[in-house]
Amino acid sequence: MIKLLLFYFFCHASSAEKHALGFFITGSLELSNFSKLEVSAMIDEESVGFCDGSNKRLKLNYDWIKTFLHGNPLVSEWFSQQCFGNLPNTFRGIIAVLKEELKQPQGLHILQLVISCDWDEETQKVNAAVLYGYNGEDFITLDLENLIWIALQPQAIEIKQAWNTNKARSMFFKTILTQWCPKWLKRLLDKGKRILLRTEHPSLSLLQKSPSAPVSCHATGFFPSRALMFWRKDGAEIHENVEHGEILPNNDGTFQMSIYLNISSISPEDWRRYDCVFQLHDREDMIKLDEAVIRTNKESPSSITLPITAAVISFVLISIAAAAGYVAYKKKTDRDHPLPSTSQEKNTELRETLNPET
Repeated sequence: MIKLLLFYFFCHASSAEKHALGFFITGSLELSNFSKLEVSAMIDEESVGFCDGSNKRLKLNYDWIKTFLHGNPLVSEWFSQQCFGNLPNTFRGIIAVLKEELKQPQGLHILQLVISCDWDEETQKVNAAVLYGYNGEDFITLDLENLIWIALQPQAIEIKQAWNTNKARSMFFKTILTQWCPKWLKRLLDKGKRILLRTEHPSLSLLQKSPSAPVSCHATGFFPSRALMFWRKDGAEIHENVEHGEILPNNDGTFQMSIYLNISSISPEDWRRYDCVFQLHDREDMIKLDEAVIRTNKESPSSITLPITAAVISFVLISIAAAAGYVAYKKKTDRDHPLPSTSQEKNTELRETLNPET
């Protein structure tokens, strides 16, 4: 992953007024089961299209993207040429040059290029960036203001010097990103505003793995991801004993995040002084630290008592039924097969003694 530009891409579109269009291009050599060139297009946090340059396959994620390209045939043709012709050849050539100049053996080599522009609705200011990554590391970037390449690794110094002699290449990137890209972005935002400019607020819940674990305030189902989340005490934001989790994507295109509060030093009577706050645009969602609403893996006393009580009642009922059954059986046995009583046995013995056989 190209760390620097991913950070740039999302941070520079981190407010409601800013939007970004980015193309994430990956090329490879000697990597089986993987296309030699793939291009992903993103607007803000939304993936809108994908192209497989090796297999000549194009996937558009929304109908309004198709409408945009259909209404702009020159743009559509340019993208097709780049994805299915120019970029695969260019990437193959760059990787070959890098392998030779860096004296690298045969094997797996991955080249990444991220180009993006962001546009501020309020100020109308446009920023842009170009960054190459090689074998998983940020490698070289273009200063679009001064049209010079900047090496991000010692191995990129010779490449930088060579590329800085090709001003036409640098100017091409500047034209694409500072003139064409903002126009595409504005049109795409208009076409896809129902998806791209929507706001979805989250559901909040408190989670805890065990009584000694931190309490996690979990928000899920929100869009866009440009949200703030924090813990407060008595209405003031706190940072001590607080840990932030990452913003993660959901399968439905929304996002989730968590923020953790260590409660080991908080007395139970002070819990209600704490609340978890989620902010998206101008709206604030809040949930108070309350043991009654915490979802946890531990069993509550009531959930333990219930099965125990049920077991005791069942045992008593079975015992009563068994006793009743035994009494009924005994009565039936005595009626069908009566046994001589003790007095009857004694009278018989007495008669035999008084009237002995002669």
